[in-house]
Amino acid sequence: MEVFADYLNGIDNPQHRARTEEVLQWVAEKFSDLEPKFAWKQPMYTDHGTFIIGFSISKQHLAVAPEKAGMNHFAAQIKQAGYDQTKLLFRIQWDQEVDYALLEQMIMFNIIDKADCSTFWRV
Repeated sequence: MEVFADYLNGIDNPQHRARTEEVLQWVAEKFSDLEPKFAWKQPMYTDHGTFIIGFSISKQHLAVAPEKAGMNHFAAQIKQAGYDQTKLLFRIQWDQEVDYALLEQMIMFNIIDKADCSTFWRV
């Protein structure tokens, strides 16, 4: 989590900072083999040098980016969870619950799907 310290300290709203830290900590504990990385001005987790999942914040939400393949694969579950989504990310409003079961499935999907991937992003 040290790699994200400056990012977290830069979040002015204490509730947003706490929620973001909670999610990042959950990923770090649940998937301890993933490498935390700060790139493109956002916290993310990688596996053997390939992107697995990234996060960013705005005034209204915490955005979760599992790459387009992850978004396509989980589009129905994301909608069912009540999250707004685009082609590359979905948004958890600050007053919404985090669906950790869905996050876990997405991360596992990317770890398995990208096991033989030798590039950062899917090609």
